[in-house]
Amino acid sequence: MTEQVVATETVNFSQNNLQIAGYLAQPQAPGSYPGIVVLQEIFGVNGHIRDVTERIAKLGYVAIAPALFQRQAPGFETGYTPQDIEVGRGYAMQTKASELLSDIQAAIDYLKTLPQVKQNGFGCIGFCFGGHVAYLAATLPDIKATASFYGAGIATRTFGGGNPTVTRTPEIKGTLYGFFGTEDASIPPEQIDQIETELEKYNISHRVFRYDGADHGFFCDRRASYNPQAAAAAWEQVQQLFKTVLTT
Repeated sequence: MTEQVVATETVNFSQNNLQIAGYLAQPQAPGSYPGIVVLQEIFGVNGHIRDVTERIAKLGYVAIAPALFQRQAPGFETGYTPQDIEVGRGYAMQTKASELLSDIQAAIDYLKTLPQVKQNGFGCIGFCFGGHVAYLAATLPDIKATASFYGAGIATRTFGGGNPTVTRTPEIKGTLYGFFGTEDASIPPEQIDQIETELEKYNISHRVFRYDGADHGFFCDRRASYNPQAAAAAWEQVQQLFKTVLTT
């Protein structure tokens, strides 16, 4: 498959009275492409998330990474030091499920205004904090394909109170792929099992991948926990998911 030449820009779209920033990447060649929402880690829409957004666009999608911390810290992006982690976690703890869903829907609605974007089904992919958010976003009717990478707390926490996000599994509308590392202390095996059990219970189209020896953040080549073998294997599955669900 020939990689698309892509154009990138930072855009703004509205959610009620809030202007949300997003990093947009799309093929330069004329055509009709599915839209993908890329959901950040706790480190903001940083270099890694922009890179993932561009990689997806090169495959033939219009991808946007909305700033999920727009309310807490506009323009926030950072690295991976312990101090950065503490700051990012603090912002993540301030997010609310209703606001995350409305902001992601606003990103989808923005994509729908672009002439190159197909209107009949969108995808999302998220990592870390964004992996948890992706599981939540899978409940949106527009989302037909979800790739959730090492989303800690899906089985135990929510955003802003209430029942854990996994209890919303019956609301998932499309296909969900979950990606986890067996060495990830933040997501014990029993929590992965619980997620898989719920997906099976409600007959959600899904696959759950466990990568031996992989730790939290294994997909990010800018983190010490990067695992190139697991990352490459997971990326192949992501491509298969989006191609199968969104382009055929």
